Amino acid sequence: MVSDAEDPAAVPIKPAATVIPLRNGADGIEVLVLRRDDNLAFHGGSWVFPGGRVDEADFVAGATDDLSVAALHAAVREAKEEADLDLEAEQLVSFSHWTTPLGRNRRFATWFYVVHVPGDARGDVTIDDGEIRAFEWHPISEAIAGCERGEINLAGPTYVSLLKLSAHGTVEEALSVVRPAPDPIFLPKLVKGNGETWSLYQGDAGYESADPSVPGPRHRMQMLDKGYRYINEVD
Repeated sequence: MVSDAEDPAAVPIKPAATVIPLRNGADGIEVLVLRRDDNLAFHGGSWVFPGGRVDEADFVAGATDDLSVAALHAAVREAKEEADLDLEAEQLVSFSHWTTPLGRNRRFATWFYVVHVPGDARGDVTIDDGEIRAFEWHPISEAIAGCERGEINLAGPTYVSLLKLSAHGTVEEALSVVRPAPDPIFLPKLVKGNGETWSLYQGDAGYESADPSVPGPRHRMQMLDKGYRYINEVD
């Protein structure tokens, strides 16, 4: 089994933020996802949530040098720039934190937030048709199923986030659970061998050694030809 062992300093980790816009639909919670242009270096062609890097303007908006506050304002700004959603920082609920694993050409430390999009904003989504090529409001269950059938290319963190949110029937219920809970922190280790590719997360028995064969609890995701297989035995 050979793990990715690139120099951690070779690709700097940049702070970023993303927001998961939710609304109640006839078939449960719906989520807004955007399709990135195929030619983009990072997740080109994938369906993702609105988001991007933390800029200096986000520190100004937050009136502080606190990176976590700047990330919150970055999420608000990116939602406006990429989807034309008008949100307020106070509306966003912290959800999780992901760091891109070694072996990627770009790496980010990303704050994820969820937000209940007001009913009067439902028809207001617009995109630039440049970096973002399309948008869809998907019932969460359909987005997950589409990924597993290979019809929708979701980024790994997007897929795992949707799985977690799929346990809830309404946005209000989801936020009532997410708001008081500590944010899970994902520091994936990308491991390849025996024709398989795994992303191992903290708590997995093989995480420290980067060896998926180590017996014990599993917290990992396998990259399949179509979609993913996520296993979480630690929560």
